[in-house]
Amino acid sequence: MLSRLASVASRPVVIRQCQRTFLSRTLPQWMPIKLVDVPTMGDSITEGTIVDLPVGPGDYVEADDVVVVLETDKVSVDVRAPEGGAIVEIMGEIDDVVEVGSDLFSLDTDAPPTVKNAEVSPTDEPASVAEPAAAAAPASPPPAAPAAGIPPPPAPKAPETKPAPAAAVAPMGGRVERRTKMSRMRQRVATRLKEAQNIGACLTTFQECDMGNLMELRSKYKDEFMKKHGVKLGFMSCFVKAATAALQEVPAINALIDDETNEIVYREYCDISVAVASPTGLVVPVLRNTERMSFADVENNIALYGQKAKEGTLALDDMAGGTFTISNGGVFGSLMGTPIINRPQSAILGMHATKMRAVVSESGEVVARPMMYLALTYDHRL
Repeated sequence: MLSRLASVASRPVVIRQCQRTFLSRTLPQWMPIKLVDVPTMGDSITEGTIVDLPVGPGDYVEADDVVVVLETDKVSVDVRAPEGGAIVEIMGEIDDVVEVGSDLFSLDTDAPPTVKNAEVSPTDEPASVAEPAAAAAPASPPPAAPAAGIPPPPAPKAPETKPAPAAAVAPMGGRVERRTKMSRMRQRVATRLKEAQNIGACLTTFQECDMGNLMELRSKYKDEFMKKHGVKLGFMSCFVKAATAALQEVPAINALIDDETNEIVYREYCDISVAVASPTGLVVPVLRNTERMSFADVENNIALYGQKAKEGTLALDDMAGGTFTISNGGVFGSLMGTPIINRPQSAILGMHATKMRAVVSESGEVVARPMMYLALTYDHRL
């Protein structure tokens, strides 16, 4: 026993140095797998719903490719890949709700890029159609003529065809129902519109507006305006500047009621929200400090917001805030309506379609003039 222990003790001892690598977000240089979090989407937004997954696990994406589309109460947000790599895992499925700051998807940045839409190599042309195995047989000799005095056999009768049964007539006026899940944006819009009716003492007043002079002004200067500023002169800039002057003259319309403190907050600036159509519905980007804007500034900003709305690139900051809203239902042919206040604002102006109507002029004559109904809905608590 002692000799065996001595032999074991005399053997050389080999010590191998081991190094453990921990996958941590604090050490991105050691970690090919990168975790991407749910981004911040606004001060008051804490979660979003996954509405689209353009790619899946195993797909290779380039930097800035859209991986997940999130929908919030206000806008859709595209979450993009920070760099090229292969998608390892997406922590959620469509209609799942994810919180801001949580892990959204993982990306293998060491994965080799794959060729997208690779061209298929041309294959050899298909072989020509083979020759028939055997040549067509020679035509058979004609049948011999029947002997004289013997009548030919009667021709066989064709089988009688029965008429096809008439097709069953489908009942007229189908009763089909279809259900579609409401998006988060639509749910939020519905909640806020109903909230405005439940909380505010809403009152709508109507006025007539003769658009004749404004139409003549626009027709006279639109070409010069376009040449100088590079944007069309529309009616919205005129209404924005007129509303701004009115808000400065009547500060209560530009104010809001703080229900928690029972205080009236008067704003010394004018941020006017303008309704713009987008593929997902109406959005209301904000023209900030319109008291400092010119007509050209208003038109340029409206054109920019309209382009962003069509492309789906409106940011949350573009629609945050606002002290007053102008909605133009006239583009849909609406003659008259009662707009709903966009809380926490206290008033909204509704524009409508311009129609030729008979009116009494200052001289007492009945003439046809282009008239528009304007509707102002405001919180009567102010």
